[in-house]
Amino acid sequence: MRRLTPVLALGALLLTALPAHAADGPAHRESYGTKAPYAPQQNPRTYQRPPAGFEPVLTENVSRHGSRAATDGEDADLVLALWDEAEAAGQLTRRGEEFGPTVRALEAAMAKVGHGNLSGRGRQEMRDTAARTAQRLPSLFAAIADKGERIDVVSSGQGRAVDSAKEFTDSLAAIDPALKPLIGPTRTDKDLLYFHKAAGGAAYRDYIENDQRLKDTLSGITEQPRTGRAARGVLRRIFTESFVERIADRTGAAQAVYNLYAIAPAMTEESPGGAGWGMERFLSRGDAAWFGRLGDAEDFYEKGPGFADSDITYKMAGVLLDDLFEQAEAKRAGTGDLGAELRFTHAEELIPLAALMGLPGSTQPAAPGEPYTYADNPWRGASVAPLGGNIQWDVFQKGDGYLVRMLYNERETAFKPACRPVGKGSAFYDLDELERCFGRS
Repeated sequence: MRRLTPVLALGALLLTALPAHAADGPAHRESYGTKAPYAPQQNPRTYQRPPAGFEPVLTENVSRHGSRAATDGEDADLVLALWDEAEAAGQLTRRGEEFGPTVRALEAAMAKVGHGNLSGRGRQEMRDTAARTAQRLPSLFAAIADKGERIDVVSSGQGRAVDSAKEFTDSLAAIDPALKPLIGPTRTDKDLLYFHKAAGGAAYRDYIENDQRLKDTLSGITEQPRTGRAARGVLRRIFTESFVERIADRTGAAQAVYNLYAIAPAMTEESPGGAGWGMERFLSRGDAAWFGRLGDAEDFYEKGPGFADSDITYKMAGVLLDDLFEQAEAKRAGTGDLGAELRFTHAEELIPLAALMGLPGSTQPAAPGEPYTYADNPWRGASVAPLGGNIQWDVFQKGDGYLVRMLYNERETAFKPACRPVGKGSAFYDLDELERCFGRS
């Protein structure tokens, strides 16, 4: 069986995520919500070995696209209009004088990348994740090349997902050029990887647009007095007190500042010298954390576990869970010719899938009348679905036996408690057992 060349194998071993910047540290990361840049959650050297005799025969993933620019320039336009007005009136704070030029440079960088497109950091996240996948399963990729098995690639069809697929697969081909002709063109499957906008998401879209309980719950969370205080706190760092009092929608203006703060780490490589944008200068940790909590509450109710008496936010992810199982089952049945199935999608798909599967942090919905809070619910956007976040299944075979190991953001992760691993504390599950506990048999 072929092996990676020593140089390429060493390169794969040494590749890690981008170095963290000060603004990415633990004190800030949670406040970015689902805009948090990707970081693998376990050292690959600590992964469990499969039981004796089992060899990898398939790997499959569901990956959110990598770090990206903001999807439009509305937030920058809003705050720069205020900034220009305040500058002309001499109503900027000393720190605020730095704000306008910083935001203009950040917005210019995002416009150059293309609003909604992968940033340099996002491209590197995808390349590094691919390299670690090859490092984790060298015998699988050598066997794929030896046997001429296909590597199927599918995306939502959105530009950042398509580009993420290309960066990922280009990295695999660079590690072992023999894989290149086996990597298929990236297919588009919106029903599978953009289901919130496809036919299967019709009931979900009605919920988002019309559900009064959802609207009332989110309004109740947002309209707490702490939001007003946080908004004033953000704006007072940039504008004088008298100017802040003249802003009609202080919460909206502060939210726009927060949104730029949250996206800035995704654009690190485009910053001057790659040192970062320093947007954390313009929000206290407490105020940034509060707006991060508001964003998490919205994502929790609109994409995540949501209300305890409803599965509307995640039921539609069943099509994606089915596909994970179907690829593993096809390998077992001998009806599939794939060595890898690679899927690239969005937070609107990854978050519901995590809730449907009961992955860590996504097991606890909110009881009616008891709104989601950080104090009583572990759901955090930065952990559940950061930019570049992923779920991976590795399938192993020994004779007629097939085992599955799951990685969640590259951490070995147990399936839901109803599923029994092959041994206490093991990361490996018999495929038959997974079919049983997920109600497929």
